[in-house]
Amino acid sequence: MTSPPAEQSADDPAEPAWRRRTEGEHRWPQALAVVVAIGLQLPLPDRMVPQQRYLLPVAELVLLVGLVVANPFRLNRESAVLRAGGLLLTGLIGLSNGWSAVLLVDALVGGRPFTPTELLTAGATIWLTNAIAFALIYWELDRGGPAARAAGIRDYPDFVFAQMQSPELADPDWEPTFVDYLYLSFTNSTAFSPTDVLPLSRWAKMIMMVQSVVALVVVLLVVARAVNVLS
Repeated sequence: MTSPPAEQSADDPAEPAWRRRTEGEHRWPQALAVVVAIGLQLPLPDRMVPQQRYLLPVAELVLLVGLVVANPFRLNRESAVLRAGGLLLTGLIGLSNGWSAVLLVDALVGGRPFTPTELLTAGATIWLTNAIAFALIYWELDRGGPAARAAGIRDYPDFVFAQMQSPELADPDWEPTFVDYLYLSFTNSTAFSPTDVLPLSRWAKMIMMVQSVVALVVVLLVVARAVNVLS
């Protein structure tokens, strides 16, 4: 009579990297994306940003610097303070861009005049920042965030990537990093639906739906007004 196989631990190298403890991903891709998002907020027209236009960008930059100083290299430290700081930073970027999107939609629906350059610049900036903001949301929330993913705490993912479904086609050490979530966000903003990354949890489906609605409304209104202005 054979004994049942022993359970594999989170550190078992036979397990795919996304299910076991790893050294964690690098900080710099996420930090670079945040810097780009902050920079994209600056050229927006005054009527497309909150009255205190530099308040949110400065707050985002301060939070980013604090997070980088506290955990500059590998994102594998589980800390309530770092977790709260990362979520707050993501929330501020989403709030700032959502505010600009609402102001843009209000201006377009209200028929306020735009030059073609101002219109296309504002629309493209808000659309691109929207993609970065939702990439940060997916990255911060999937399986509890980057530190929790590095620790291999949760067995069930919120997003399934192709490499997770077909591990024989990927490197044994492959695991999703920020670039993968940025790709997910960008394709969701352009196709308005999942492509090769599937949302499993209900919150993931709802947030992807919100992102698609924001991107679709911005694109449709900007294109419609641009055709009207240029015709």
